[in-house]
Amino acid sequence: MPHSIDSQTFTPRAFSQIPTTRPVTPLLDKVSLPKDLKGLNTDELCQLSDELREYLLYSVGQSGGHFGANLGVVELTVALHATYDTPYDKLVWDVGHQAYAHKVLTGRRDELVRIRAKGGLTAFPERSESEYDTFGVGHSSTSISAGLGMSLASRIKGENRKVVAVIGDGAMTGGMAFEAMNDAVQQNADLTVVLNDNDMSISQAIGGFSRHLARLWQRGLAFDIDKHGNILMIKREISPDDRRVRHYLHMANGAKETLEKIPAKLGGNLVQNIGGLFGRNAPPMPLSDKIAEKVHDHIFPDNLFKAIGFTYLGPFDGHDLPKLLQVFERAKQLKGAVLIHVYTVKGKGFLPAEADPITYHAIGKLPKADVPKTDKPDNAPKAKKYSDIFGDWLMDNGEDPHMVAITPAMCEGSGMVAFAKAYPAKFFDVAIAEQHAVTLAGGMATGGLKPVVAIYSTFLQRGYDQLIHDVALQNLDVTFAIDRAGLVGEDGATHAGVFDLAYLRCVPNVVIATPSDEHECYHLLNACYAYQGTSAIRYPRGVGVGREIVKNSDEKFAIGKAKIVWRTDNFNTQSDKKVAVLAFGTRLNDSLSASQTFAQTTETSMTVVDMRWVKPLDNELIDELIEQGVTHFITVEEHQRMGGAGSAVGEYLASVGYGGRLMQIGIDDVFVAHGSHDEQLAECGLDERGILVTLQTLK
Repeated sequence: MPHSIDSQTFTPRAFSQIPTTRPVTPLLDKVSLPKDLKGLNTDELCQLSDELREYLLYSVGQSGGHFGANLGVVELTVALHATYDTPYDKLVWDVGHQAYAHKVLTGRRDELVRIRAKGGLTAFPERSESEYDTFGVGHSSTSISAGLGMSLASRIKGENRKVVAVIGDGAMTGGMAFEAMNDAVQQNADLTVVLNDNDMSISQAIGGFSRHLARLWQRGLAFDIDKHGNILMIKREISPDDRRVRHYLHMANGAKETLEKIPAKLGGNLVQNIGGLFGRNAPPMPLSDKIAEKVHDHIFPDNLFKAIGFTYLGPFDGHDLPKLLQVFERAKQLKGAVLIHVYTVKGKGFLPAEADPITYHAIGKLPKADVPKTDKPDNAPKAKKYSDIFGDWLMDNGEDPHMVAITPAMCEGSGMVAFAKAYPAKFFDVAIAEQHAVTLAGGMATGGLKPVVAIYSTFLQRGYDQLIHDVALQNLDVTFAIDRAGLVGEDGATHAGVFDLAYLRCVPNVVIATPSDEHECYHLLNACYAYQGTSAIRYPRGVGVGREIVKNSDEKFAIGKAKIVWRTDNFNTQSDKKVAVLAFGTRLNDSLSASQTFAQTTETSMTVVDMRWVKPLDNELIDELIEQGVTHFITVEEHQRMGGAGSAVGEYLASVGYGGRLMQIGIDDVFVAHGSHDEQLAECGLDERGILVTLQTLK
């Protein structure tokens, strides 16, 4: 006979404000490592979850950082560490947006208030930080592949480790996750995948996969497991106040469609009984084993995970801690590939975040009460974010019948919300599928459209083969708007966009622009879009320098043409030391300030050039500077020195037999750790002081 879910009632405590002082957490204070959870009973673990959620609210208020996803997995994290023998058993988190509770329970509680700060905890799991961080993450859709690798390694070494990969429904839209699931079945691997379904990535979940999860959820049935390891079909209640009811029923085209699929031969009473599964007040009626089997076979055959070959359990309430403990403990008995589907609420327990999970995906630090506010005059100019400049540019060109805009799940982050609302038929959010985004653009270009792919620099790395083979090789008319280029501050090395110049400039048919400020960003977007071929423009995270954008400017922004922005009065005279500083991108202002200081104190003959383009280089201007007697070329870029813009200049200088010196200011052959953006620039010698120090070494 089917079983009803048998667990004590647990409702997580809800908060409406972020604590500004450390909360009292007597149970949490006793937990130094996951082994300390083993001696706690279920009631104590429930109390611990409430304390942990309140502590997360407090600590993230102190540090800033990822917010909603962490609140949503408190019970899940407690249940996993209470059930499995970590770190011997391997727990792999996908992306890592949700790993703060994991960090607290694995010996890093008191350090969490400095997460993302220079020298503090990393924003994501990192193997060098803790033995409990089994795999370094930051990009999505990697956990199942990594977990499968760990499982196979354990098998080969004759170990009996359990491996659990935790992945969100957003990350599941990345093709790599399905590649790994396919292989896990092929390898007959012992691997447990926990699908954390919160109907979100950073934005609202979309697409066919989200629709499939909606159907699984709204059917009101679940696959449970008894104490002997037998799989049971059970009925569960859908709370009518679940915030996802309206969205899920819309995604699944409503319960009526499902009810209409019930075969008449199962009897009219079954229709009435099944109706209670979709949120009605009537208590669920038991189904016999025979009828339950028919219900599953005839109404619910389209379970993607079962079709692939996974043992499927769920869906379960991911905030019902007693139930999670029961399911995980029993699922440990199972062999092979197992998927446990839990549904959670992003921002759970903090009411404003539950109501607005997109805004509360991440937050900044709370202002200090004892720090006086500095009121700027109302007429003070406000610098715009580069993503907003891109969004304005999209809107200004939205009437172009050939324009379409594509993003891999970064509508808000890339500044595309207004365009998506104004031109829904021309906006394509393809979910976390960067490879597909690039090839989709290539296909659209062959159809006579002009696609604009808005993508973060660090994520374009994931679509590199497609960029080469599906776009550049065919010289298709696609514009890549590359956001978050350069160092990105507190998110650290996983999100730094410091490789794009190197991996783009070696690809034929690609032109690359590097604007130095807001005005240039807008007009170089125009230049790239007007170019008949593959183009890329890279711009940083955050705000510009405050320069006004003159949209009807007469200034020319020809492809491959740089601009001299300053030179000393004695530049045209003969000199044994004549320096040309070639600035690529937003390091221009600091390059200019440092150069002016250096020239003033040393009377060195100097010029500063806003290069604007990495490919093609303005070789004519470089030739002119050589003819004018430049003895030292200095390149400045917020990018790895190896293979970047400075390398491009060096290659050209070598080709013409230049006999002077070249110095490249950029990022050394290292991954730059997290910290504020200013701290990272200083560490790399890319701020004004660092550039001046390099200039002072000239001989």
